[in-house]
Amino acid sequence: MKFPVYLGMLQRAEAVLASSFRTVADAHGDEPDIFVLCHTLADQCDEHERLLRPVIHRYGEQPDDEPERLHAAEMSESREGPLGMLRDLQDLYLMASMVEMTYTLVRQAALALRDEELLGIIETCSHQTSVQIAWLSTRAKQAAPQALIAAR
Repeated sequence: MKFPVYLGMLQRAEAVLASSFRTVADAHGDEPDIFVLCHTLADQCDEHERLLRPVIHRYGEQPDDEPERLHAAEMSESREGPLGMLRDLQDLYLMASMVEMTYTLVRQAALALRDEELLGIIETCSHQTSVQIAWLSTRAKQAAPQALIAAR
């Protein structure tokens, strides 16, 4: 059974997304909404990771034997200025989208397993991830004119 591979991948992706949200928040702290909301969204990711722990304990965790190309890479540093913020938001969007798709795939397995506890966790976490993606998209759209036209 390869289900433990995706559970581990999902938990790791949530941890990476949380850390990356914090990196962007701290780097672009002069934008109050970025600072506050990125920290809030990082806390959500931490909670998602916490909620997944009992499920991983039950099903186990297995290292993935696939190439690293499907894993989220943590943002260890962010970029500067308006264009840097836009690119950081875009990176976060891509990471959150990977998390969302992984929830979709894990949900399909949970349905097949008839695991009601996991389905409840996925419903909560995937909904919050969808809201994260929507905010990232909206915030990037707001920042784009400044970063792409007005900034030097």
